[in-house]
Amino acid sequence: MSAAVITVETQEDLSQKLIIQQPSVGLSLQGRIRVPGDKSISHRALMLGALAQGETEIQGLLLGEDPRSTASCFQALGAEISELNTELVKVKGIGLGNLQEPVDVLNAGNSGTTLRLMLGILASHSGRFFTVTGDSSLRSRPMSRVVKPLLQMGSQIWGRKGNSLAPLAIQGQALEPTHYFSPIASAQVKSCILLAGLMTEGQTTVTEPALSRDHSERMLRAFGANLTIEPETNSVTVTGPAQLYGQKVIVPGDISSAAFWLVAGAIAPNSELVVENVGVNPTRTGILEALALMGADIQLENQREVAGEPVADLRVRSSRLKSCTIAGDIIPRLIDEIPILAVAAVFAEGTTIIRDAEELRVKESDRITVMAQQLNKMGAQVTELPDGMEITGGTSLTGTDVDSYTDHRIAMSLAIAALVSKGITTIHRAEAAAISYPNFTATLQQICR
Repeated sequence: MSAAVITVETQEDLSQKLIIQQPSVGLSLQGRIRVPGDKSISHRALMLGALAQGETEIQGLLLGEDPRSTASCFQALGAEISELNTELVKVKGIGLGNLQEPVDVLNAGNSGTTLRLMLGILASHSGRFFTVTGDSSLRSRPMSRVVKPLLQMGSQIWGRKGNSLAPLAIQGQALEPTHYFSPIASAQVKSCILLAGLMTEGQTTVTEPALSRDHSERMLRAFGANLTIEPETNSVTVTGPAQLYGQKVIVPGDISSAAFWLVAGAIAPNSELVVENVGVNPTRTGILEALALMGADIQLENQREVAGEPVADLRVRSSRLKSCTIAGDIIPRLIDEIPILAVAAVFAEGTTIIRDAEELRVKESDRITVMAQQLNKMGAQVTELPDGMEITGGTSLTGTDVDSYTDHRIAMSLAIAALVSKGITTIHRAEAAAISYPNFTATLQQICR
């Protein structure tokens, strides 16, 4: 066996081309790796640390562009945040209700989590005015899903297209409690409303049609909020006004980032990888369940709990995958992993169907259309569905020019597909991977040796 040839070319406009050439004598992936800190937990640790009384210490923070956007916004709102690094980040909180009115527009960059969760916090800070925006991608993503319930609570928010698109202006108000029945299972919607409820007198409840990730609930409780959870109805209630107190937070590895290596290890022949220190919160392990349905050889080792979150090392070996149907309540627990699951499906025997995933159309890109187009360019047989994809497995992929559409999960999914494609694949705008995984290319090179 020999290694794939992986090179990066930086263009005049600073965009990058990731070029991957499969070796002529076969590829084997080996090694033990660690993935960056969980993005969802990193965002929430920075936000709650800024809102808490006292100091919060965060170990293992993701150093991607999205958490940096969160840190920048809350620094502008008055929190003191030390230099971001994985070893230790200190956040000196200013207490609920004490955010400063910023002198400039708050910029969430590419981060939908930053913008949507922050709206709940800002809307409840009475007497202060805020304006928030993001990059061109974020300014096209729907905000009405959080603006609508906030308006029901009495907030004042203005924005483009009927208050549905950023930039958005917020006049902080004393809000009224609500019981919001969300039409979608979305941790961002749920978290936004709960954060607004922290400063709202009384009980604020969110009920979802299915269970979404619960990092906010776990962390809010750890910081001292009064939460009631009713699993049988997928409901969570926060009682306000609350007081939050600084904590020590240890961020586990992001299972969404680990998913790329789990699929790579499963589809590349003669491979064995161990991904260490991965968060395996049950609301996030849909990817493990889906790959198990497909017959992937994945074992959880060294299972433990770290700072309230379950963690394990994940060992994956090459295996023959089979098709399956992925739909229903599992979708909210693997929505971010569907692009890389589509790659796995290309190498599975039979036809894999992914449904109930229309949320993919309003991510950083239309991930249904983009993944279908780009994989088909490589020789796959992917048919778009209104809410997912139909993927006929067993076809051979051939390297060609593909594009990330500046979507980090698309860039990394195409890179894994390229590893097992004949010839040379060039991924344009591959720098998008840095949004959630700054050292993705270095890890790719490491396991291909």
